[in-house]
Amino acid sequence: MSILVYTESDKGNFKKNAHEVASYAYQVAQDMGESVTAVTINANDDSNLGAYGVSKVLKVSNGDLDTFNAKAYANVLAQAAEAEGAKVIILSSSADTKFLAPILTAKLNAGYVPNVVAAPDSTSPFVVKRTAFSNKGFAHTEINADTKIVGVSNNSYGVHENQTDAAVEDFSANLGDADFATKSVEVDKVIGKATIADADIVVSGGRGLKGPENWGMIEELADVLGAATACSKPVSDLGWRPHGEHVGQTGKPVASNLYIAIGISGAIQHLAGVSSSKTKVVINNDPEAPFFKAADYGIVGDAFEVVPELIEKLKEFKAQNT
Repeated sequence: MSILVYTESDKGNFKKNAHEVASYAYQVAQDMGESVTAVTINANDDSNLGAYGVSKVLKVSNGDLDTFNAKAYANVLAQAAEAEGAKVIILSSSADTKFLAPILTAKLNAGYVPNVVAAPDSTSPFVVKRTAFSNKGFAHTEINADTKIVGVSNNSYGVHENQTDAAVEDFSANLGDADFATKSVEVDKVIGKATIADADIVVSGGRGLKGPENWGMIEELADVLGAATACSKPVSDLGWRPHGEHVGQTGKPVASNLYIAIGISGAIQHLAGVSSSKTKVVINNDPEAPFFKAADYGIVGDAFEVVPELIEKLKEFKAQNT
């Protein structure tokens, strides 16, 4: 029996969370005296996972799975779990895995806990710590089902190298027409920019920017920092920025190492969606903005004065240290 982990990839390249969930699975395996088996789907360089504690890789190569399909992917993982006799399955808490996890849970009659932020408190009984109440608190949850599925929050456990020799084996899942009854007809992705899910730094703007024509300084600051750009819900609702950049409780969750909010007052829904970020910085000309109470650092000032000056200082710093 092994600990099974699904390592996500995009166009053959492993996502950052793939190495994090592999690291997490290795810790669980050590606690339970087991080894780690990873499932990859149309990924490159599978043996690379050995650096993060994976002993065995089940390599799935199937052109029909080039585009994510929750039902088909869940069926692949279910068959892999049954083939390996795995009773603990580790996933990320990405948008894709949150779609497939309930299907996988039903297939395996398992217990599923998403948004887990730390290694298990104990493996017998199996107790994990997860965020609760829109990230305002934590719950220590015991999974009593025979098969346990854990969804690890992005950037919570971290990436840890545990060098292991990974044996790669081809794995062919039995998939039929029913698995592809629902298909994606179009995928619209941002090209050439850091993604919100994978970025260590996110620069976000709100209505304080006054209009889409002023977004250049947000993009310039993000470019200097190697960051992803994001926005508040009102900004995307107004059509200033695409909805794919909307972060918050009703948008994309952010768990970056640094989150910079510019001209965002900090509505409770927005704060709930970014509270998992390690360090939060706010720039706002309203000293009473709610975001200041949640931020680690705050600057009370006009964004149109503060941000250009910040960009210049960062450029000077980079020039002197490269």
